Amino acid sequence: MPAQHGLTAHSHGGPATVPDASRAERRTSFAAADFPVPGGREEEWRFTPLPHFAGLLEGGRTGAQLAADIRLPEGIVSRTITLDEARSAGILPPGDRAAAVAVNNAEGVTEIEIPAETELGDPVRVNLTGTGPDLTYGHLLIRAGRHSRATVIVEHVGDAAFSEVVSTLVGDGAQLTVVSLQDWDDTAVHMGQHDAVIGRDATFKYVCVTLGGVAVRLNANVRYGGPGATAEILGVYFADAGQHLEHRSFVDHNVPRCTSNIAYKGALQGETAHTVWVGDVLIRAAAEGTDTYELNRNLVLTDGARADSVPNLEIETGQIEGAGHASATGRFDDEQLFYLQARGSPADIARRLVVRGFFADIIAQIGVDEIEQRLMAAIEEELELSMGSFSGDLDDAAESD
Repeated sequence: MPAQHGLTAHSHGGPATVPDASRAERRTSFAAADFPVPGGREEEWRFTPLPHFAGLLEGGRTGAQLAADIRLPEGIVSRTITLDEARSAGILPPGDRAAAVAVNNAEGVTEIEIPAETELGDPVRVNLTGTGPDLTYGHLLIRAGRHSRATVIVEHVGDAAFSEVVSTLVGDGAQLTVVSLQDWDDTAVHMGQHDAVIGRDATFKYVCVTLGGVAVRLNANVRYGGPGATAEILGVYFADAGQHLEHRSFVDHNVPRCTSNIAYKGALQGETAHTVWVGDVLIRAAAEGTDTYELNRNLVLTDGARADSVPNLEIETGQIEGAGHASATGRFDDEQLFYLQARGSPADIARRLVVRGFFADIIAQIGVDEIEQRLMAAIEEELELSMGSFSGDLDDAAESD
């Protein structure tokens, strides 16, 4: 159930009802024609401000492309392949019309291959820059070879109406981290399907950081290619007035003895700031020994902001290690603020410390110092905007004391 505005929390250790049909029955296809243009009443589109995404959903083309700066450590290669070649490699098919339109309108597939047994000390960097509001599309394929170790950072900046698919194939025993950073201008629009197929005994970490853009909708999907695999799906987002930031995740436990951990945290401030998180976990009948948990936390900093949070858990076998989910949306913890102020912290510093602590556990898991420091600096900048609103609330609270 959605958690909106005030403090609402729910935690479950057993099966939960998935709206309508099973998540396993959701259509997937590489053909855009197989997906009708959404009208907004569909379960998967009911939170989405469709007018922002109309051009990307209809499939309009302008010929524009984002400027791409790909920085590769020694020994790593990048090339352009066809969609048919990417399909033959085993990528997941599009799960909605936006992704199907993107793969069919992208100018080929940019493939980055990390050879087997390779261990990278420096991350692979893909910097994508938009230069205007034209419709643009992209498809990135990341292939991590058997027993490789690597981090890939994909950064989005500038202004664009951009729809993309990022397909990741993680070889057996590999350890791969993919960081997707959305630091768009305030006018940008972004849709994305970010997929991973994880091999036997492999570890995949996906970190999604969304700060910019007027409207962003990202889907993170995981499927397992062999037993013993682990997936961590982590997200951080901060919405200002007028922003819509929507994150969805789907972990398909389709083989035995795999693990998943999903954790998204967001903050909101300003009139009409809106965030959406929808988390789906499916444990199929064959996926005995599964261990999974999903978590969403939202911190509402000012009046007029809204957070929707919908965790879903579907279990087809009782032979699992564990499964659960939790969701909460609320304002500052008054006891934390009182504790900090009672020990000499000014009101604005106390609030900053609470917000930093709220995000710290996820940010610390990114594993790239530069990105972690940059993200904390960006959060500090966001907090500067809200200090005026906070001060009025604190003055009222002080008078009541």
